[in-house]
Amino acid sequence: MIEKFLQYISFQKRQSTHTQSSYRNDLEQFAKYLEQTYQLSDLSQADYHIIRSWIISLSEDNLQATSINRKIATLKSFYKFLVKQNYIVANPTLRIKPLKTPKRTPVFIEEADLTKLLDHVEFSEDFTGYRDKIIIEMLYNMGIREAELLYIKELDINYIRQEIKVLGKGNKERIIPITATLSHLIQEYVYQKQQAFPNLSHDHLIVTDNGEPAYPMLIYRIVKKYLNLVSNANKKSPHILRHTFATHLLNKGADLNAIKEIMGHSNLSATQIYTHNSLEKLKEIFEQAHPKA
Repeated sequence: MIEKFLQYISFQKRQSTHTQSSYRNDLEQFAKYLEQTYQLSDLSQADYHIIRSWIISLSEDNLQATSINRKIATLKSFYKFLVKQNYIVANPTLRIKPLKTPKRTPVFIEEADLTKLLDHVEFSEDFTGYRDKIIIEMLYNMGIREAELLYIKELDINYIRQEIKVLGKGNKERIIPITATLSHLIQEYVYQKQQAFPNLSHDHLIVTDNGEPAYPMLIYRIVKKYLNLVSNANKKSPHILRHTFATHLLNKGADLNAIKEIMGHSNLSATQIYTHNSLEKLKEIFEQAHPKA
């Protein structure tokens, strides 16, 4: 039953392999709980009370609310599938509500630190240096996710129109405008890549030192390496550059809806989390500038 559901989300919903892996882990964990606690081997026999007891047990194990909510979302999708396929008559998760989660302010890198990194830090004058710089530039200038960067192909780049096609969550495509400067940097990088690897069998834009398609840990190590040179922020992941992109744009007065479209958010609430940082910046300016502050 789990395998049929995973096939469904893979071929019908076109979910990523990462999402499929998360769904599998959640469902297998729930199946183990059913077996050990209720001696049930069939997930279709679980009712509202059983599902609720699992959620309570997760809370008692001090699992974070965000992680529990992801598991709830997995079960909701799974049982919705079972109803659709006529395995069960009623969905036992309809009354299950997600847990309340504390609002967290996104961590970002200060503008002066990013400027120092991109304008003053020396990148090596070889393929690796060009590759590392373009990774930082694209994550920050486009606000894209790490997975989106990894999936970009050379054919996705339109240098004439200065835009790049990006494949986001749920295989949704969007077009992101880029500056003339970034377009030029990408062309320089592609030239260096072609010189280093003239016979590549793939067209992935970002590649490893051996010319293979890049992978998540490589991107993480590169971003952390360079952010360590300019910032004392606790987190130095590729996603921090996405947060930084949105925060800096809002601080400069960019339209919230425009940022939403560029970042590929499905609803405005996902983008509004960055307004807190923007308001904090306004308060700081007010305190410094207002004569009665």
